[in-house]
Order: sequence, then structure tokens, then C-alpha cells
Amino acid sequence: MTKPTAPEPGLDHVRHRVRAGVTGLRRSWPAFLLTALLVVLLVPASLLVAPGFLGPEPPAPPPPVPAWQQAPTTLAPGQGLAPLDDRAAVPRASSVTAKLEPLLKADGGGSFTGLVQDALTGQVLFDRGGSENRVPASNLKLLTAVAALRSLGPDHRFTTSVVAGSAAGQVVLVGGGDVLLTSGDSKADQVMGRAGLATLAAATVEALKSAGTAGGIQVLVDDSLFTGPALNPAWQEGDVAAGEVAPLFPLALNSARYDPAVTTGPRPKDSAITVAEEFAARLRTAGAAAGLTVAAAVERSPRPGQPAGEPAEDAAGEPAVLAEVQSATVAEQVDHMLQESDNYLAEVLGRMASIAAGQPGSNDGATAAVRAQLAHAGIPAGTVKLVDVCGLAMGNQVSARQIAEVVRAMTTGTDARLRAALDGFPVAGLTGTLDQRFGDDSTARGAGLVRAKTGTLNSVLALSGFVVDADGRLLVFSFIGNGLTPGAAGNRVALDRAATALAACGCR
Repeated sequence: MTKPTAPEPGLDHVRHRVRAGVTGLRRSWPAFLLTALLVVLLVPASLLVAPGFLGPEPPAPPPPVPAWQQAPTTLAPGQGLAPLDDRAAVPRASSVTAKLEPLLKADGGGSFTGLVQDALTGQVLFDRGGSENRVPASNLKLLTAVAALRSLGPDHRFTTSVVAGSAAGQVVLVGGGDVLLTSGDSKADQVMGRAGLATLAAATVEALKSAGTAGGIQVLVDDSLFTGPALNPAWQEGDVAAGEVAPLFPLALNSARYDPAVTTGPRPKDSAITVAEEFAARLRTAGAAAGLTVAAAVERSPRPGQPAGEPAEDAAGEPAVLAEVQSATVAEQVDHMLQESDNYLAEVLGRMASIAAGQPGSNDGATAAVRAQLAHAGIPAGTVKLVDVCGLAMGNQVSARQIAEVVRAMTTGTDARLRAALDGFPVAGLTGTLDQRFGDDSTARGAGLVRAKTGTLNSVLALSGFVVDADGRLLVFSFIGNGLTPGAAGNRVALDRAATALAACGCR
């Protein structure tokens, strides 16, 4: 008889342990869950507490500086606009006219005339009354720039000097046409302030010390370089009172302003005396250590270098020069005049152009010099009527065609001296008298591209300059509005829109 097989002891034991483990797990399940929950909570808590025991973590290294923010190690090669291609397409006159006609509309009364030319060929692309005489306002300064650059030359500088007077202890401050003097030290990198009275005073003291001069000094001023009325009778009293211009002398501080940063309001009525008084103060300070005393009162020299008696002279028979300072170049001053539309400087440059041509330093001499230089430059000036050379007077008469021809002579003409004026044209939306214009949606495409001289009187607005169109063609233009409603906002915008249309023109 066969015995039944007994189960293996190990297997029953395992089964028993498994059943016991499951039963125990079921009984201890809540405790297990509690333990797991505590672990979940304690791990992040330990991460927060650990720095308190271990100390702060070291700061993360800063991200690398992008290459474009790093200081350059070498100079970049010079860059600029590529030379104009004379093979670029010339715009069609009909297309240019179609773009400009609807834009040049007066806001209220008055009307606009205008002329657009291809700069290289002179071909007229738009002509609305372009030969009609108009009041040009400050666009007249473009004509004055031509006269100054041709008569004087772009590199010419004006000298303000101090010469020995006739009596012992007298020094004479001689005005030589620099009205951009400043009271401090000369600054070689500046236009206004290239020549400073503090520098002139220090040099004068050194010269006086070398000559053995001691004791009291009296300052005289010689402003005889200019003749005729200091104020043009064609200027309105309200414009003078508002600070648009001031009586003219051949030396002035800050273009005859008390503060170069304040371009409105009262101005010195006698800038020559103002300069002389400031020079005397600087001379007093500089000369104190050398035992020099300087009288507070200044006087005019009756004649150039010829106060009562005979002045000390050099071997050539001229008054002995003690010291001198020189202005910025004529080119730099022309650019400043155009950028800032400086009436005082324009009038002075006109008089200096007349003197350079051997004519009087007067208003009549200035207007004659401008007309003569236009003719010499090949610009028809027979119909031009000038009563000043800054454009402040309402009696001036110039056509848009004549102004456009002036711009064309500056950009592409044969007289390279006139190129010096190009930097003076304000850039739309960026510099000079155009810095706050060309900012709305209708004119923004002209910002940075249009370069033009502005002109503004009560009922006159003008804009003349140059632009490279979308096809790469250089165009010159002049737009002049007369009889306009004072203060009407649409007139200035009309000019800016017209210039913007030229910049965007692919008018083939």
C-alpha cells in the first residue's frame, strides 16, 4: 500500500509567512500611510532648513556678456553711404508732380510754391510757381552761406586781438568778426567758444609782464570794423524785443546772448561793450598775481588802434599786438548758422563777406555781397531782392527756383568750397531746427533721410534741401508758403509730407 505524499515543510512555512505578512500589513496600513506622509513633508522642509546649518550657497556665476555689449578691442573700419550712382533712374516728372500736388495744400489762407530738380542734371521734376518771387524767411541763410564760403573761404578764421593803446597802461580789444566768443577758456573742439576771453586775458597778462608793464590798466574796445546802423530798420520792433536779433557788432559773446542755452528774450544792446567788460574782469583776475590792476569802466576806442595820441607800433607801423585768439572756421560757423538758424551770426557773416570783397561792413555791403556771389556762382540773381541777409525782414524776395539752384550748387556744383555747407542742413527728426519734426505716421518715413533748411515767419513757412529717393537718385527741392494763416498746424505738416514723399519716391 502506497503512503500518501506529505507536503514539503518549507512550502507550508512560506505560505504561512505570506498570509501572516498580508494580515499584518492590513492591520498596520494607517501607520504606513502616516509614515509616508511624514516623509513627503520632511524632505522639502529639510531643504529649507539645511542652508541654516550649511551656510549660504555660493552665488551663481553671472551669465556671459554678449559680444555686442563688450568693449571693442579694435576700431571698426570707416563706414558711410556708398557714392551715388549716376545711373540710378531719374524720376518721371509726371509721377513726382502727382505725388506732391495733393500734399502742398495751405491750411487756411495763402499758398505754396515749389520746385524739385534732379541734382546731377538739373532736370525739373516739379514746378509750381517756382520762378515766382516769395518771402523766403530763413531759407535766405542758404544764400548767405554761399557768399561767406566763396568770399572768405571755408578754412578762414576771425581774429580777436588785444593791442597796445596810445597811453601807458591802455590796451585795446579789437573786434575781428568773431561773435561766438565765450567768457572762459578757449575750447578747440567747439564752434561757440573756440575763442575764450579767459585765454585771451591770460595771454595779455603774459605780454604785459614781458614788456615790464605794472600798475593800472584801462581796457578800450575797437568795434569799428562794422559801419552803418547796428539795427536794420526793416526789422520789426517786436522781433527785436523777442530776441530774434540784436544790434550788430564785430564781437559778441554767445552770438549776442546772455546765455547760449536761452535763445529767446532780451539780448545785449551793445555786445561790444559787454565783451569788453567781461574781458576786463578776466584780465583783472589773471593780472592780480602780476601786480596789475584793471579799471572796471571800459571805453570805446575813437579810431581803430588810434585812441587820442599815437599807439605803440610794431616795425610795420601797426599797433603792437599783445595777444589774440581765433574763431572756429567759416565752414563751422556756416554749419552752426544753418543748424540753429542763427540770425545774428548770419548778419555778421554777410558783413564779413562784404569786407573780404573790399566793401563796407554794413547791411548794404552784406546784401550786395550776397547778390554778387550768387551771380559769380552761376545762379541767376537778377530778380532777387534783399533787405537783410538772415531772412527776418518781410521785404526779401527770392524764388523757389533760385533757392533750389543754391542747394544744387552745394550738392553737385563745381565749386567745392560750397560742399562745406552740407553738414549744416538739419536732419529730419534728429538735428537742428528739424529735431522735433517728421515724427507722425505721415512723415516718419522722411525722418533721418530729408536734410533741409527751415524758414518760419508769422505768415511764411519754407523748407529747402536735398534727399536721396528710393531709387538712389539725389533730388534737391524748395517749397515756400506765403500769406499763410498764422499758427495753422497743417502748413508745416504739408511741407514735411512733401519732403517725405520725395524720400519715398520710386517715381519711374
